[in-house]
Amino acid sequence: MSSHNDPMLEGDEGAPRSQMFLTFMLGGESYGLAITAVTEIIGFQSITPVPDVAPYVRGIINLRGKVVPVMDVRERFGMDARDYDARTCIIVIQVRESSVGLIVDTVSEVVDIDLSQIEAPPSMGSAAGGGQGFMMGVGKVEDEVKLLLDANRLLFDDNLGGFDLANPAA
Repeated sequence: MSSHNDPMLEGDEGAPRSQMFLTFMLGGESYGLAITAVTEIIGFQSITPVPDVAPYVRGIINLRGKVVPVMDVRERFGMDARDYDARTCIIVIQVRESSVGLIVDTVSEVVDIDLSQIEAPPSMGSAAGGGQGFMMGVGKVEDEVKLLLDANRLLFDDNLGGFDLANPAA
């Protein structure tokens, strides 16, 4: 594998040939989010609960004076709950002018995936759990697969129980 300085490899037409993803673990599976959506990774911290929101919205945190809503991705995917531990992280992403924290089991690494190694998500029916409805594709990295998530669909595909992501203080 050759190394390069640019995060995106350019093709002959100037189109990117690869994309970088922040990968993380949930229940033994590896997921990825486009690095362009990620603003920072923070350790788990105290979350202030907010009443009358979807069960997977854990509440809000104060991140350097900014109120940021926090979602448990395991619960969003319908996975079994798990106690938070020292490896639990919050990935802060920016989508549609909104910052949202995503609670994940652990952050893994940043990987550069060649676009030819990304396939459309498999069709498994709407009742499948594990986040298939939020996938934008499946990335093949050596002998592993990474389930690549669409941050926009993860946050906005349904109503977050009355919680306004654009104005969490409201």
